Amino acid sequence: MINNFFIPELNNHVQELWFQQDGSTCHTARATIDLMKDTFGDRLILRFGSVNWPPRSCDLTLLDYFLWGYVKSLVYADKPQTLDHLEDNIRRVIADIRPQMLEKVIENWTSRLDYIRASRGSHMQKSYLKCNATRLSFE
Repeated sequence: MINNFFIPELNNHVQELWFQQDGSTCHTARATIDLMKDTFGDRLILRFGSVNWPPRSCDLTLLDYFLWGYVKSLVYADKPQTLDHLEDNIRRVIADIRPQMLEKVIENWTSRLDYIRASRGSHMQKSYLKCNATRLSFE
């Protein structure tokens, strides 16, 4: 998948991109890491790499606090029964994500960063998270 889809798409659309490898065990096979190093060179962020993986916070990781849940809720809304149906749903949902939505997510992310800075790195309060979640309502 990486060789046949990800790298060609990456080369078609983005120059000088930095890639952040999340360190998940299933993503750290030597062959995968070597391929990422060959592709991104010094623009690769990973544990024990030239640019070390930063501390992880699901409060600050856009994919964790918003995108995966949003995509999953729409992909499984009609309970796909076949792999083809599931793949079609994934493609459709991803294609339907509007730039305005991503702009709101980034605005929310910067607000989260401000909160973390002001609280000197403490955990985000549930009331703050709930309030900001309503800002991400798009329907």
